[in-house]
Amino acid sequence: MSTTTAPAEQGIYHTAGSLRSERRWALWSAYISLVVAAIIMLAPPVYMLLTSLKTSAEVADQSGSPWWVRNPTLENYWALLGNRMFIDFFLNSAKVTIAVVALTMVISVLAAFALGRMRFWGSQALATGVFLTYLVPDTLLFIPLYQIVGGLGLLDNAWGLVLVYPTLTVPFCTWIMIGYFASIPKELDEAALIDGANWMQMLWKIFIPVALPGIIAATIFAFTVSWAAFVYPTAFITTPSEMPMTIGVVSQLIRGDTFAWGQLMAGALLAALPPVVIYAFLMDYYIAGLTAGATKG
Repeated sequence: MSTTTAPAEQGIYHTAGSLRSERRWALWSAYISLVVAAIIMLAPPVYMLLTSLKTSAEVADQSGSPWWVRNPTLENYWALLGNRMFIDFFLNSAKVTIAVVALTMVISVLAAFALGRMRFWGSQALATGVFLTYLVPDTLLFIPLYQIVGGLGLLDNAWGLVLVYPTLTVPFCTWIMIGYFASIPKELDEAALIDGANWMQMLWKIFIPVALPGIIAATIFAFTVSWAAFVYPTAFITTPSEMPMTIGVVSQLIRGDTFAWGQLMAGALLAALPPVVIYAFLMDYYIAGLTAGATKG
């Protein structure tokens, strides 16, 4: 018995050792890849932070390492925060973003509910078409949209951005919500209809509470896209008082061939702060919403 089982046991031990070795190499490869990716991703914001803490003279001095701050200062931040124009940029971005997010979620939730639950002829093709519109880049859309916004008299007006930003946010948010709504059991619909509920009551009392993670994910996406949009405001806004932060900081801190690098980096970091804060608190909801909505869709 021992002579016949010994080779088998040795084979099992050899297989287990081989699996452990492969797992170890896989873990090391994953960790190395993550470290390299983290360095690549974090290098730009770290460099921006370091530059924002330098004086203009230190930024212009090429003798030292650009990754070292000899005399840290917050003067670039105080200069921006004390500038009324910069505050107006922030308020314009907040105004446009809040309006776009509200408009996007109303349209997306209603559209996703109709396409995901109220089945009708062509609903599946229409749902696919909604997502495909998201793949059209804004660098192509802004040309016809410029004519539409100009015809409505909303050029050089922050409210014109509220009209065009949903072309970037509504398709993707609708697609995510379709996946969530389609995953809810049909028995809930039938029970609600038997109890006398109409479609709007079903949406408000059943579907929205169940699909809340997807709604949060869609809201975060709409907020990020609206806050960080650059092409549309560059094409439609030229008056500083109507500019959002994404183009306001650049337009006012670059004069010809003169770059206020310290304030530019400080302004970019301040502009990126609201999305970072939202992601920090709602990251779990965002990931859950995207993964569940994509897999259920």
